[in-house]
Amino acid sequence: MHPSERYTESAFVINVMLPRERGNAAARAIGRTADDKLSEAISLTKAIGLEVTAATTINLSTIRPSTLIGTGTLKEWHDRAHAEHPSVIIFNAVLTPVQHRNLERELEAKVLDRTALILEIFGERAQTREGRLQVELAALTFQRSRLVRSWTHLERQRGGAGFMGGPGESQLELDRRMLLERIDKLKRDLQDVRRTRGLHRAARERQGAHVVALVGYTNAGKSTLFNTLTGADILAKDMLFATLDPTLRRLRLKSGRELVLADTVGFISDLPHELVDAFRATLEEVIEADLILHVRDASNPEWDAQKRDVLDVLRSLGRMELPEEPDRLPPPIQDPPVDPDLENPEARTPPADTLVDVVPVIEVWNKIDHAEASQNMADAEHDPNFDALFAVVKTSAVTGEGLEELLATIDEALSDGEQDLELLIPYAAGAAMAWLHEFSHVLSHTNIEEGTRTTVRISDDDWGKLQKRFPSISTL
Repeated sequence: MHPSERYTESAFVINVMLPRERGNAAARAIGRTADDKLSEAISLTKAIGLEVTAATTINLSTIRPSTLIGTGTLKEWHDRAHAEHPSVIIFNAVLTPVQHRNLERELEAKVLDRTALILEIFGERAQTREGRLQVELAALTFQRSRLVRSWTHLERQRGGAGFMGGPGESQLELDRRMLLERIDKLKRDLQDVRRTRGLHRAARERQGAHVVALVGYTNAGKSTLFNTLTGADILAKDMLFATLDPTLRRLRLKSGRELVLADTVGFISDLPHELVDAFRATLEEVIEADLILHVRDASNPEWDAQKRDVLDVLRSLGRMELPEEPDRLPPPIQDPPVDPDLENPEARTPPADTLVDVVPVIEVWNKIDHAEASQNMADAEHDPNFDALFAVVKTSAVTGEGLEELLATIDEALSDGEQDLELLIPYAAGAAMAWLHEFSHVLSHTNIEEGTRTTVRISDDDWGKLQKRFPSISTL
């Protein structure tokens, strides 16, 4: 059942527009209006099965360090909460530990901020051991300075990250020392996951398989596109964060080239850094990819802002030297200050030696079967700031339009630095055939009197290695 169809608890949603975000000019600069942000916050709330019974936007002229919002507004929402008894009040903002604690005390209600809400969604979506480890690590890292209390009036046990409370959720009652011990254990477990993924990637590299990673804003249609291209049947629903754990499938192109297609977690604006850190093992499928398909929802009015958010996350991974967006899209608004104990810059700043060359990117303008897409695409193409930095392919994963062009564009992008060669391999150098099967793509081979006539697709680097190792091989 879709989360929006299983309401058992209610929520108030309060979207907070910080001073820098107010006004039409500011909204244009960040790419999102107050209505846009409120709509997304409501969708996030519904994603964990909460019924939104009240929703509003509060425009702040100043930020109160103790409660974020002013006393008059605070009293108004306290009185409403006292009358309607919502299960939780969602603030679409990043709260400091002090603000979070004071708001719960003043409102006499459970409070979640944007970070906790997103973590809760991830907790419900995680299906594999790896996904659950990553969500728990992110949640405990976030809770470390907060030690969120259990709220006994929420009796239903939930499958999320634990922020909705409920009796028996013991991790919320752990003291600081026990939290740190558990965090260390989770990090060790995830190191094992990273090593295993590294071994799998090394095996794919030995087989000469290119990795193509799908990335995009949540609900952009990545999983539907993945299913259509590969014939897979992974969860592809109109819901936020339907995919958490990376799904890998092999795909053979018409040229005979084989690749591994990776579907990954969807991104979102102001993605909590705790999640980026915890999901680094999963996101390494993106970091190590030979090609990135950035799937964009061309029908979404916020698609420019969504593009910026996706590129921001890719840059934060450290091994993507992606160019900055035009000046019209400034960096995201900074979060309010947090407890210094939560800050761990070394964990989030990749070492300099991990930087690699720019990863090729193809922008996939998806959902072109939607009426709203035409105007968005036309506006983008006529924007004087629009550049052809990335190849663009327009598709509909539902109707299939543009998919053949997309596959051809992928094939062309992966062919850079490769060549097709016809080789003569003497029978005395038979070990070369095994080497070619491991490090190149063997297109055909025929035994003739002088040896084996073999057609291969091979990278320039591997061709050089082959010549040094087997000097008796010649081209035909």
